[in-house]
Amino acid sequence: MNFLTIGHRGVMGVEPENTLRSFVAAQEAGLDAIELDLHLSKDGALVVMHDTDVDRTTDGTGPIAEKTLAELRALDAGRGERVPVFEEVLEAVHSPLQAEIKDKQAARALAEVMNRRDLAGRVEVSSFHDEAIAEIKPLVPGVRTALIASRYGTDIVDRAVEAGAETVCLNIRRLTLEIVERARKADLKIIGWVVNTQDQLRLVRAFGLDGATTDHPDIKRTGRFTA
Repeated sequence: MNFLTIGHRGVMGVEPENTLRSFVAAQEAGLDAIELDLHLSKDGALVVMHDTDVDRTTDGTGPIAEKTLAELRALDAGRGERVPVFEEVLEAVHSPLQAEIKDKQAARALAEVMNRRDLAGRVEVSSFHDEAIAEIKPLVPGVRTALIASRYGTDIVDRAVEAGAETVCLNIRRLTLEIVERARKADLKIIGWVVNTQDQLRLVRAFGLDGATTDHPDIKRTGRFTA
């Protein structure tokens, strides 16, 4: 079985998260895919940031939704990096992407880009929001989707199936064998997050998961040899 390693916001353990610099570093480290987060700016741009506001990851303050793209571009996102838009990431790296919809309103904007650029084979769409997954499914023919959960029980399997997801991305701190077995019976793939230590890597491999999201690129190298 091919065990996937997914770079969390690029390689946020060593580079500023959700920046082109971080995504390029993830690709150069050989990670199998790159995860990023999407919000809409005030003027409808599909921008790559995690939080609902810019305070933690830039030198600015305030909600993303209240700033235009130009205003977001003026901010320092770390080491002189600028807040990227989704299409810039598509050009900067050629790796497969896992695009997380943080703002449910971003689903239609993402669908438009994916259809225009024929990205169903390259971009998996993920979200904590069941309705965002369900919404994008009919908008992008052949799209692969993943439901993310932090606090969950066995109901996560039913939720994923109902939303039409093929994968569940699960916080490894709450993972149980029962949940893994239920997901497998429903033919769901399982990705564990966030896997940053050898003990965490051994755990997800012991559960037989399909992959891990990590902040650190060396998980790719050691993951090959960890049973």
